[in-house]
Amino acid sequence: MSSSTSKALDPSSVELWDHSHHHHDVISTRTFGFWLYMLSDAMIFAVLFAAWEVLSYSHSFAAGPTPASFVEPGYVFLQTLALFTSVLAYGFTMVALKNGNKAGVISGLWGALILGVAFLALDINDVVHLVGMGITPDLSGGLSAFFILTQTHALHILFGLLWMLVMLVQVSRFGFSADVVGRLLSLRLFWHFQAVVWVFVFVFVYLRGMLI
Repeated sequence: MSSSTSKALDPSSVELWDHSHHHHDVISTRTFGFWLYMLSDAMIFAVLFAAWEVLSYSHSFAAGPTPASFVEPGYVFLQTLALFTSVLAYGFTMVALKNGNKAGVISGLWGALILGVAFLALDINDVVHLVGMGITPDLSGGLSAFFILTQTHALHILFGLLWMLVMLVQVSRFGFSADVVGRLLSLRLFWHFQAVVWVFVFVFVYLRGMLI
């Protein structure tokens, strides 16, 4: 038996826990926290998609209008282009941030904001059009699921646009401080997540809905 295993240890001298405080930068810590929020947000959308899947059959529309009667693929495709080009513009914002280009960051934010507003305007116009046709959430469970899912996403888009306005002010006033950079990175995660959710909305709600 080796001496290392036979040597008696003093329990009072054994360190079971590392009590030192290791340094974590502010941006990494806040980004991790925002990822936790994103997980909770993903769970909300998961529940809404599950509800839509349960109710996305003709009998769930109570003999009323189904998505096949009012969904216009060309119109929804315009919304997709607006949102995806907005995400692309925000990607250019991140490139400018990496290069320390303040004017580029502001320009990218404005581009993402304008295209995001275009997406939201198309969504609002679509809802107004549907309500004008008498297609409202109270007609059936299927329409309730349709409106709640699509407009929850639209509400997230609105929040993201307001966030961009705030960041335009903060970048202009404070430059690239740790707080500002951290918020820009969190907004990037949020905005890309909305594009991912929209892919599922586009495929499973609009395109698949046309078959109902």
